[in-house]
Amino acid sequence: MKKISNKPPIASDRDTMRKEYDFSEAVRGITAIRYAQGANVVVIDPEVLDVFPDSLTVNETLRALAPVLRRQSASKTHKKTHLTINSSGRRSEATERLR
Repeated sequence: MKKISNKPPIASDRDTMRKEYDFSEAVRGITAIRYAQGANVVVIDPEVLDVFPDSLTVNETLRALAPVLRRQSASKTHKKTHLTINSSGRRSEATERLR
């Protein structure tokens, strides 16, 4: 038989939920699968919120920009830089594009 305690409840046992929060129609775990797959949270600076008001706009812009960034990073990896030091001790770089 379980003994009934007369002690007041511990702070973590109290209901601390605000009354204005309504979870009566909530579905438990609805976003768990999405987060388990890997979710990246990005904070948008207030000065660009007028351009990126929602995640759809951000994703569309990033999809359009991604090929350009991929080309830039690919071109950087296909360059060979030669470092030479001249007779006065100055360094100079010569970049050669590899194919």
